[in-house]
Amino acid sequence: MNYITLKNGVKMPQLGYGVYQVSPEECARCVLDAVSVGYRSIDTAQAYYNEEGVGSAIKKCGIARGELFLTTKVWISNAGYEKAKRSIDVSLKKLGTDYIDLLLIHQPFGDYYGTYRAMEEAYRAGKARAIGVSNFYPDRLVDICKFVDIPPMVNQVETHVFQQQKAARAVMDKYGVAHESWGPFAEGRKDFFSNAVLKEVGAKYGRSVAQTALRFLLQSGVIVIPKSTHKERMAENFNVFDFELTADDMNKIAALDEGQSAFFSHYDPQTVEYLTSFGKQ
Repeated sequence: MNYITLKNGVKMPQLGYGVYQVSPEECARCVLDAVSVGYRSIDTAQAYYNEEGVGSAIKKCGIARGELFLTTKVWISNAGYEKAKRSIDVSLKKLGTDYIDLLLIHQPFGDYYGTYRAMEEAYRAGKARAIGVSNFYPDRLVDICKFVDIPPMVNQVETHVFQQQKAARAVMDKYGVAHESWGPFAEGRKDFFSNAVLKEVGAKYGRSVAQTALRFLLQSGVIVIPKSTHKERMAENFNVFDFELTADDMNKIAALDEGQSAFFSHYDPQTVEYLTSFGKQ
């Protein structure tokens, strides 16, 4: 396993298992499968409604808590100091742990400054080993870095071969914020799994499109959290540390970048209306 050292010295596994869109009923089984494959980093969120499943799995998995790296995120409906503070304690209870390894603001909407103050407090109290943000575009990332006491250590943003976040990455690097990907397979959009370049490059190494795409991100210094509910695919996604793409192959894949989202833009008013509507639930 490779690790990314966050700005406070905490070492985060560069490859983890994400449980977005994993049903509460399936979550415990999926996390147990992932841990048995070798994953030690698990990414969940309040808005996924499966923190209890993650908690159940880590209690049963037989791996010491100190060997696991747990991430969760504060949702918009819990934005603001008081709500966020309460929600962090609820997440701890659901996860069945005394601390969260990485605590993120899920979306840059609502009173996220109040949320961040609650997260800083949780960090100082030992309830979180690291704190950061998710879905913060460069302008909002700079803003929050400039006006908080403990700058974010991670920014989790849509990142895959078609949206490599090159401009955003430059800002993250400037402020010492680790780059984490959500959607490393673009959720199959843009014919991801039949992409000719990924297939051609992967064939040279006897690897799948998914493995090739993950390897590209890993070699680019990006933290990845691929999701699958199938144990054999979890194992395939985990098996990406015994080969290395050449500079030429990295350049071929880098050329796939379209520089725009395969999903939505946080600058789009309709998207903001849609996401913030969930913030009131």
